[in-house]
Amino acid sequence: MSRRIARCIAPLFVFIPLTSLFSGCGERVTVAEKVEAAPPTFASPDADAPEAASGLTQYCPSDECPTGYTTCPLSSFRCEVNFLTDRNNCGACGVVCPALDYERGALFECVDGACAMQCVQNFADCDGLLDNGCEVRIDTNDDCGVCGNKCAPDQPCNQGINGLECGCPDGKIYCGEAGCVDSDWDDAHCGVCGNACDPGAIENNTYKGCVKGECGRTKCAGLWGNCDNDPSNGCEAPLDTDDNCSACGAACGDAQKCRWFFQFPVPPFLACACPEGRSFCEIGLIDYDDRGPLPVGNCHDFSSDEGACGGCGVTCRSLRHNCEFGVCRLNCLDGTADCNGSEIDGCEVNTNADPSNCGGCGIECDGVAGQACVGGRCVVKPCDDVDAGGGMTR
Repeated sequence: MSRRIARCIAPLFVFIPLTSLFSGCGERVTVAEKVEAAPPTFASPDADAPEAASGLTQYCPSDECPTGYTTCPLSSFRCEVNFLTDRNNCGACGVVCPALDYERGALFECVDGACAMQCVQNFADCDGLLDNGCEVRIDTNDDCGVCGNKCAPDQPCNQGINGLECGCPDGKIYCGEAGCVDSDWDDAHCGVCGNACDPGAIENNTYKGCVKGECGRTKCAGLWGNCDNDPSNGCEAPLDTDDNCSACGAACGDAQKCRWFFQFPVPPFLACACPEGRSFCEIGLIDYDDRGPLPVGNCHDFSSDEGACGGCGVTCRSLRHNCEFGVCRLNCLDGTADCNGSEIDGCEVNTNADPSNCGGCGIECDGVAGQACVGGRCVVKPCDDVDAGGGMTR
């Protein structure tokens, strides 16, 4: 089905010495003044130049689905389904790709009309069988990084610079259950695995520990530092202050405080909080080195953070919301829109396929012609000569 959008197209005119011309719409156009012929030219015409256009293509509304799209029995709109990528109608209506299988480490996507298996991180399909998914973990000593890469007993599978690989990172040795350790500084494995240093009595916040692979060397206990380089008074400076935040001389800015941060899976660490434009939000207390409870938290931008929108503890209700200038607002994914202004039903309109809201709220396709909406655009096709009233199409 199609309807005419434009009935006539004005052709492109070339000036010639005639006294009258006719437009493509049948109107008579009188030339009031004499049109001079163009002066002769001796330049060779460009052989690659296209011929002068003598018309424009007329397009009419179409109810036909573009290649790759179709209408399934459960479709809400015409041409709604892209069977090349739709997981619920992959290659044909009703062909559903399997859901994410956590146990088998596999997920399935519709690729070119067929369900294709993809392995999640640290899983692999080693036997090539789809029935059991991605059946092997590749973060073990038997399969490290890739299928069949077996590590030696003293070379465990670890995350290296280039991904999972056998062996400890440079500067560390493997010590069984302790994993990879830095034997230059590890008090329990000093120089070699299992060589534990005797700390002795703690005096002036110091003890005897491992330094460059040797026991019996003086070290600072906990979060204390020898910031004045005077061995007589031991480690005199606490390293959780604004002047010495995690290290001697690591001073925080005027508007900053030394705070504990917690960002899973990284262990809690000290840092100056917070950079300009961000504020510290406490999420709990941490008791370290018998100094009493200290606040632990993270920095947030109150103008844009969904977890602290406008202030600490103000969380936007769902992933469908964005924090904009400190206010939680409904955020619609591409291809959807909130056309009724109600958050109760969320982004209720499919702007990719709804011909009444094609590409945006209130943008209507030609309902009389049954014009389809595909990818947020009203579908058209070149008009037939008869339907276009005999106008020239190109």
